[in-house]
Amino acid sequence: MNSKPESNQLLALLPQESKDRIFPQLQEVTLAQGENVYVDGSDMDYVYFPVDCLISLVYVRRSGRSAEISVLGREGIVGIAISIGEDRTPSRAAVQIPGMAYRLSTPVFRRQVGSDPSFRWLMLSYSRSLIAQMAQTASCNRHHTLDQQLCRWLLLSMDRLPSQQLTLTDKLLAEMLGVAQDDIVDVAKRLHDAGIIRYEAGTIMVLDRGGLEKFCCECYSFIMEESDRLAISADPL
Repeated sequence: MNSKPESNQLLALLPQESKDRIFPQLQEVTLAQGENVYVDGSDMDYVYFPVDCLISLVYVRRSGRSAEISVLGREGIVGIAISIGEDRTPSRAAVQIPGMAYRLSTPVFRRQVGSDPSFRWLMLSYSRSLIAQMAQTASCNRHHTLDQQLCRWLLLSMDRLPSQQLTLTDKLLAEMLGVAQDDIVDVAKRLHDAGIIRYEAGTIMVLDRGGLEKFCCECYSFIMEESDRLAISADPL
């Protein structure tokens, strides 16, 4: 693996003193597609800083049906609830695009939050950004068309990955958006026919990002504004 911790954009925002304390304690891990980093109700033994993988936080209903509440990649951290004292997660964290991440044990993470003001502020700022994404995702899923929802999901995924190509199945996409698989196929074909994506079995390649943004609703720009605020307010000291 040739990546450095700074390949995760959240870790890159830390001041050098914080990096010097945290980076030696990070562990590189490879995450496989379909792997559950957390299962709802399970203990969170580590936090994860993705580098080139994509992880979805998924809420699973009692009926067994599921829907994604946020998508995380190199811009953030998986397990942020540990920073406010949570030990278990109410949602599942599932790897959608395989790749590598850095992980930090829960005790070390908590000590850093408690002792390092810059680190603590960054984690709190990211929590705000993640909550905004969750709220906007819920609104989008309720009020906007599936075409717009898929465009939002693709744009957010592209921002969180080093590649413009996604390798995942129609079934997986349908589960993330909480819709029927046939509906995902219909929307993907429309975007393919418009020349915005290249859609083949198990692969989506974005060809026209500008076109994707035009098809999308305002939810994507709102989420990105929150991400930009995070970078600006990374260190108040």
